[in-house]
Amino acid sequence: MAFTDRSRPARDAILAAARRRFADDGYDRATVRAIAGDAGVDPSMVIRYFGSKRELFTAAAEFDLRLPDLTAVPRDDVGRTLAAHLLQRWGSDDALAIMLRGAVTDYVAAERTRAIFAGQLLPVIAALTGDPAGAAERAGLVATQALGAVLCRYVLRLPPVVALPDDELVAWLGPTLQRYLLGER
Repeated sequence: MAFTDRSRPARDAILAAARRRFADDGYDRATVRAIAGDAGVDPSMVIRYFGSKRELFTAAAEFDLRLPDLTAVPRDDVGRTLAAHLLQRWGSDDALAIMLRGAVTDYVAAERTRAIFAGQLLPVIAALTGDPAGAAERAGLVATQALGAVLCRYVLRLPPVVALPDDELVAWLGPTLQRYLLGER
């Protein structure tokens, strides 16, 4: 459905409210009515612009990892570089926390999370390693660490993980990502 420029402010307000509500409440507890109230619109506008709560969630959870070209990074620094990059992305966008909250209980959110990591991380690792066949396994292992750190820091808000300065968290994650990216079994 094509929308006019006049509808953009309402759509943007709904999307911003949905991101906040999904990040705070998760998919199951967030309601179209609450999102509409936060956005200052009638609930019918949410459905008009996004079709359903699920489609609104998909739009709110759109996340571009904006992964760096790891082939341009010195080989000994790729784990630390990726850890620092991901930490910066997580801290600047609620979409990943939204996806994680939803992925725990909702199949569509879990599928969306898998698709983002597979679609964005897999090609970067395949290019880095020159081994497309082994890239999926490595990407899966990188995702375990990346998603675990996001879950603990931004969703569960575990105090020791939240309290770690970014550079210290990178120092912990970097070597593990390095091993997953380029190490031997």
